[in-house]
Amino acid sequence: MHSQNPFLDEFAKLTQAAMGIAQTAGEEAKTAMRAQADRLAAEFDLIRRDDFEALKAEVAALREEVAALKAVKKTPAKKTANSGE
Repeated sequence: MHSQNPFLDEFAKLTQAAMGIAQTAGEEAKTAMRAQADRLAAEFDLIRRDDFEALKAEVAALREEVAALKAVKKTPAKKTANSGE
């Protein structure tokens, strides 16, 4: 965008540069906040959601297995009539 007024041209260039700097600063701030959050999560010994969901599914499967084993244990074993007693 070129106008006949050099002042407006310089102002437009300056505005574009300022917007670029603001965008870069915003991205850097976002990266810094994410890094800080990751450090905080590590410090508090927190886990990510996908790890939690995987562990939750594993625990549910193990509970089902334990329940099945308990059910097998509670059913009395059938003895044969001629067991040799």
